[in-house]
Amino acid sequence: MNFGTPTKRSVTIAGHETSIALEPIFWSALDQAATESRLPLNALIARIDAERLEQSPPPNLASAIRQWLFVRRLSGH
Repeated sequence: MNFGTPTKRSVTIAGHETSIALEPIFWSALDQAATESRLPLNALIARIDAERLEQSPPPNLASAIRQWLFVRRLSGH
């Protein structure tokens, strides 16, 4: 398996642009999760961002996305 190197993408969350660096496998899983949730990618990322900000201390956004995808996978989605 080719894990790839992190790729940066710009996204808009709550009206603010930010860049997120994720490996291609995570971008693919995130795109699939957005499609399955019938949400635009930015909306799904904003939802994950809101959840991460509830944690103390909050992880960085890329880590939160990876963890969210992992938990989603464990729950059978």
